[in-house]
Amino acid sequence: MERILVAGATGYLGTYLLLELRKRGYYTIALTRNVKKLNGTLVDKVIVAEVTEPKTLENICNEVDCVISTIGITKQKDGLTYMDVDYQANSNLLKEALRSGVKTFVYVSVLNGPNLRDLKMIAAKERFVDELKSSGMDYIIIRPNGFFSDMTEVLNMSRKGRVYLFGNGKYISNPIHGADLAEFMVKNLHRRNMELEVGGPELLSQEKIAEAAFSALFKKAKIVHIPLWIRDFLLRLIHLFSGQKTYGPIEFFLTVMTMDMIAPTYGSYRLQDYYNDMIL
Repeated sequence: MERILVAGATGYLGTYLLLELRKRGYYTIALTRNVKKLNGTLVDKVIVAEVTEPKTLENICNEVDCVISTIGITKQKDGLTYMDVDYQANSNLLKEALRSGVKTFVYVSVLNGPNLRDLKMIAAKERFVDELKSSGMDYIIIRPNGFFSDMTEVLNMSRKGRVYLFGNGKYISNPIHGADLAEFMVKNLHRRNMELEVGGPELLSQEKIAEAAFSALFKKAKIVHIPLWIRDFLLRLIHLFSGQKTYGPIEFFLTVMTMDMIAPTYGSYRLQDYYNDMIL
């Protein structure tokens, strides 16, 4: 039985990965900082370690066939930078995987990552992608579109009465549910040395995403369109008066909100259904 170690096991995607791997009969190992966050998820083995501290990773990859890393700093509040986590923590894990003879390393980056390297969050991720690809280990780079969980921010705005969009709201994306992404990843574990882009089954404009949120709340859609020059002003302002952890996610969000983000379609979960479930 193939043994898979999932790093970032308690995150949004990690939770779905554990469920999908278990369903398909893999021996699953959850790497986490906090066992309590597994919330009873069925796994074969749990390893408690801190990926930013190499000494805690010693021997964790012994007899592991494949490492899947979803590690990122998005929700961490430990005073760490993107380079500390998105790059260095993954680099620490890769070194241990190489030392232990792991066959394959799967890393989740982001759609259009190579074209967004000027963003602090993406620069760290893509630096690790470069290191992984030159490491000599077989790899799979997963490049998903935005997660459904990211779309919760639109629902939160609609709860308050208005959704604010930059430009005309016609930019297209196809966000993906965590369950669909996990299924896609596990189905493609046999691939080698490839970068795989993936998004959800629906191509949606930002206006359609906002309308879906209002529909879930049985409210009339109220959408405010903000000129793009205001976005540029906000980016400069936030950069001057906030730290990297605050600025980085906002910088990424404000950038992808003003461009099309379209990946090959996959899955069956619809955003409208996700929103409907969120208000129950």
